[in-house]
Amino acid sequence: MLELEDVREAESAVAEVARHTPLDHSYTFSSMTGAEVHLKLENAQRTGSFKVRGAANRITRFTDAERDAGVVTASAGNHAQGVALAATRAGVDATVVMPETAPISKVKATRSYGATVELHGVDYDEAQERAHDIEAEEGRTYVHAFDDEAVMAGQGTIGVEIMADLPDVDTVVVPVGGGGLIAGVATAVKGIAPDVTVVGVQAEGASSVADSLRKGSVQKLESVDTIADGIAVRGVGQHTFPVIRERVDEIVTVSDAEIANALVLLLERGKTLVEGAGAVPLAALLTGKYVYEEGETVVPILSGGNIDLNLLTTVIMRGLVDQGRYVKLRTVLKDRPGALDKLLEVLTDERANIYAIQHDRTNRDVAMNAAEVELDLETRGEDHVERLLDRLRAEGYDVELLV
Repeated sequence: MLELEDVREAESAVAEVARHTPLDHSYTFSSMTGAEVHLKLENAQRTGSFKVRGAANRITRFTDAERDAGVVTASAGNHAQGVALAATRAGVDATVVMPETAPISKVKATRSYGATVELHGVDYDEAQERAHDIEAEEGRTYVHAFDDEAVMAGQGTIGVEIMADLPDVDTVVVPVGGGGLIAGVATAVKGIAPDVTVVGVQAEGASSVADSLRKGSVQKLESVDTIADGIAVRGVGQHTFPVIRERVDEIVTVSDAEIANALVLLLERGKTLVEGAGAVPLAALLTGKYVYEEGETVVPILSGGNIDLNLLTTVIMRGLVDQGRYVKLRTVLKDRPGALDKLLEVLTDERANIYAIQHDRTNRDVAMNAAEVELDLETRGEDHVERLLDRLRAEGYDVELLV
C-alpha cells in the first residue's frame, strides 16, 4: 500500500514541473461557515490542475525503453494536460484519448502542451478502453489517471505542502473521482499528523466511492451525470480503494446545484475561478455535509480551474437562480395601450432589473384581446423575489414563476 515515504520520494520529481501552490485564508468563507477556512489553490497550478503532479512523478520513473516507446493515457481533461506537459518536459511522445464530450478548452490546452489527442467515447471509461487499444497496438506505456501508486504519490505532495504551510490544520476536504488525489493526500496527511481528519467529497451523479464503501467492495456505476466532469468516473480504483477505506474518515456527496452555488460564490466572493470538481469541497462545507467544530481549521482543496466557458455561463445562471438573483416570470396583459408600461412601473418601483422582455400577441393559449409577457429579471435574493411576486399579485397580475 502507498506510504508517506513514497510521497516524500515524489517531491523532487514533482517540483521539477509543478508549483507549490498557495494556501489562502478566506475571511468570507470562514464567516459563512464558522470554520477557519484556508483554500488550497490547485487551480493556480501549471495546467490549471493538480494532475500534473502525479503525471510528472510517473513519467520521471520511465525506463529508457518506455521513454522511447512513448506514453498513452485517457482523461476527461486535467490528467490529459498534466501528462502532455510532463511528457513534453521529459522529451517523451504522448498520445491522449479524451471523451467526445470533453470541454473544448481542455482539448485545445492538451494539444498546446504537445500531445496528440484522439476523441473517443461518451465518458472517461470508454476513452480508457480506446487508450488501452493504442497501448497494445503501439507498445506505449499507459499512465493511469488515478489507479497507479506513482500517480497517487505525486498527488500526495499536496498533502505535504498543506502540512508544511498549516501545521495546525484540523480537516482537509478533498474532491473524489477515481480516488488518486484523496489516496495520496490522505497518505501524506495521516502519515505526518494521524489526528487530522480527511473528508472526501463526490458528486451525487458520480458517487462510486461512497457506494463502494457502503457495500465493502469496489463498485462500478452504469453511468455518471454531473457538471463536475473532472470527477465524473464510474468506478474507484483497485489501488486507491484500500487506501481510502483505511485512511479517509468520511465520504460525502453534493448535488450539482450545490456545486454550482459554490462555484458562483468562489467566483464572486473569493475572486477565484474553479471547475466543478474544484468546487465540491467548498460545496460540502457550505452545506454542512459533514460535522465540524466552530473555529475548526479546514482546508478545502480547489483541485482545478479548467472550466469550459459554455458550462461556466450555464453554471453561473443556475447559481444565480438558486440564490434568487435571477428569475423568469410569465404573465398575461390586456392588449391595450399602456398595459406593458404599467407592469414595468411596478418592476421599477420594486427595483427589479430587466434583462429581457418577450411580448407575444399570437399565443393561442391566451385570449384574443390579451398578450403574453415573459420577463427575465435580475433580483437581489429570495426575499426580494417573494416581495416582487406579492406586489405583482396584489396589483392583479396572474404571475407564473418559470425559473
